[in-house]
Amino acid sequence: MTVRSLRAGLAALMVVSTLAIGCADKAEKAATRAEDAAKRAEAAASRVEAAAQRAEAAADKCERLFEKHTRK
Repeated sequence: MTVRSLRAGLAALMVVSTLAIGCADKAEKAATRAEDAAKRAEAAASRVEAAAQRAEAAADKCERLFEKHTRK
């Protein structure tokens, strides 16, 4: 092998490794963003569930009050 082909091979290896590191970094950032989004979605689902429980309790209370008034 000549010195020129060694240099070209080394340059190609450096380019490939730089691209791989950059892609790995982007993939890691994307995974972190996805995890954060999943946590936010889980928190939102929890809040929705709590609101649904409160709405159900209020509906039950209204139904009981309505039944009391209709019996009179």
